[in-house]
Amino acid sequence: MPELYYKDALKLAQKEVRARVARGEHPYLLQLDDILSPDKISKGASLGTKWIPSELIIGTRNAARANAFARNFMPLLDERSEFASKWQALCEAHIEEGIRDSILCYEYMNRYYVEEGNKRVSVLKFFGAPTVYARVIRIMPEQNGSKEVELYNAFLEFNRCSGMHLPEFSRPQSYQKLQRLLGKEPEEVWSDDERKDFTAAYHYFREAYAPSGNQADVSVGDALLVYIEVYGYQNLRGKSIGEIKKSVAKLKEEISLDREDDPIEIKLHPQDMVEKSGGLLSKVLPKTPLKVAFIHDKTPITSGWTLAHEEGRHHVERVFGDEVETSVYYNVLDDGDPLDEIEKAIADGNSVIFTTSPRLLSSSLRAAVEHQKVTVLNCSLNTSHRYIRTYYARMYEVKFIIGAIAGTLAQSSDVGYICDYPIFGQVAGINAFALGVQMVNPLVKVRLEWSSVGGTEAAVRRLREKGVRLISTQDSKSLLDNSGASLGLAIIDDNGQTQLARPVWKWGVYYEEMIRAIRDGSFKTDYEISSRALNYYWGLSAGVIGLECFDVLPESVRRLAGLLQDSICRGVDPFCGPLFRQDGRQIIDEKQALSLEQIISMDWLVESVIGAIPKYDELDETGKATADVVGVEPSTKEKQSQQDGKG
Repeated sequence: MPELYYKDALKLAQKEVRARVARGEHPYLLQLDDILSPDKISKGASLGTKWIPSELIIGTRNAARANAFARNFMPLLDERSEFASKWQALCEAHIEEGIRDSILCYEYMNRYYVEEGNKRVSVLKFFGAPTVYARVIRIMPEQNGSKEVELYNAFLEFNRCSGMHLPEFSRPQSYQKLQRLLGKEPEEVWSDDERKDFTAAYHYFREAYAPSGNQADVSVGDALLVYIEVYGYQNLRGKSIGEIKKSVAKLKEEISLDREDDPIEIKLHPQDMVEKSGGLLSKVLPKTPLKVAFIHDKTPITSGWTLAHEEGRHHVERVFGDEVETSVYYNVLDDGDPLDEIEKAIADGNSVIFTTSPRLLSSSLRAAVEHQKVTVLNCSLNTSHRYIRTYYARMYEVKFIIGAIAGTLAQSSDVGYICDYPIFGQVAGINAFALGVQMVNPLVKVRLEWSSVGGTEAAVRRLREKGVRLISTQDSKSLLDNSGASLGLAIIDDNGQTQLARPVWKWGVYYEEMIRAIRDGSFKTDYEISSRALNYYWGLSAGVIGLECFDVLPESVRRLAGLLQDSICRGVDPFCGPLFRQDGRQIIDEKQALSLEQIISMDWLVESVIGAIPKYDELDETGKATADVVGVEPSTKEKQSQQDGKG
């Protein structure tokens, strides 16, 4: 019997060699001596004896036996050779009692090179053993700042917590993302049972994913991360291979997006919804009303954000009349999984779903994957998903103008700015406000506080204690808010508060444009428009935001605000250079401007801001939940952990 096994193994080896040669690849085992110098190898550190994945054993220490094996570790020498006899003896021992002796190998960049035990590895691989018992010596790579080394360092941190060698990812942040998606803290150590459960789930997924063949350039690990992000880890554990295959097929576009170096495409104007190659599609308007659902994480009574979106829904009803039928679902986070409410909205016949909070992003994505004929949009920014589109407003344009107003009134005193959540888009608003102040009053500083750290009233109090009385506060208020807290820019002192100007969210205009495009067919719902995720990011020129100036403002200041608004609508950019960070580093030179991607992804503050982006643990519960989805550094768990580790 061992002789027959050797013949089969030899055939596998010969097939591997032919395939490698046909592709122009080296057909034999890789050699560590060809990769690293002897001096570097001699500096390796022992990790002791442990089980390692057999699939990660890819080569040998030196050339002594390299050509005796094909790249798949199957034997190549003649079946009458002494080598073949020893291989067959090991085969027989494995069948009868199992191979017990450990091999000796070197680990470099999560790949293993055998010094002693090549034939043992060959036999075990032939029989499909998932792991091999090994004495391991680790060789650390040179810390040269390369992407490969950065990725390996991220793997080591993950391996230290999890004890796992697989899955492997193409991006360093994916390791911490997996830790979070599994419900774990960044530094939390896995138990033995958790390792066993995840190993089984990983191999189930790999078996379901690998044969598909149409996403060969997306690794199993990257595809697995997409699956867990959409469906959840518990869903993976309870599914058969056949069920996983069906779900993977639904995720084709989402997995394909993982190949993109620049996965997000920003649409700046309403007309960008139209497919430019073919123009507007001629489509007969439906005879029955278009059913549109608005799904909120809170209510207008408790949330000014929800109230603003509800005003937008009522605008849609007034504009379209009987042509559009809207429905609303409140507090969908209160009673379990918000996906249940989205599913209910779809079951109620709604073919367009607007979810109005970043906290609803993952549930929105799951619903969009499962119901691909339904149009699902989520109100968030800088998210890379193919099955849903996101929408937000360039409120930083209005904040720049309000900053200029504050600068004209500040004289020599600092001004205050209160932001709610440290998320994409909001940091741009802080910096734009500060640049507006600087434009008209270069000596004035902006003191920054956060309402998600102790509440709005506490933030105002902290500013007042520093002598600040000109403060930009919250943008909207709920129906329940009778505290008298100001909206927008106000003078707040011992005599009360005087409102000067405020930003206006015009969600009704946003929803009107989108629904009109959906009804006339110009809003494409297939995936042929772009290979990237679509984010709608409209501003003053689209009429989706505005500025209200109160009569108490001097006429000259209102005139300045009007001129700035007209300039921005004509294309003037608030983020023109030179721009410097708080630490003094220059971002762009004079006459340069930030790209849109740089504006959206800002996680730094300009030099005239006094204050900092809060860490995750400082945020209230809503702030944490929001930062988990679209937070900027250091306000997410994984990023805070990485930063603390460097400190």
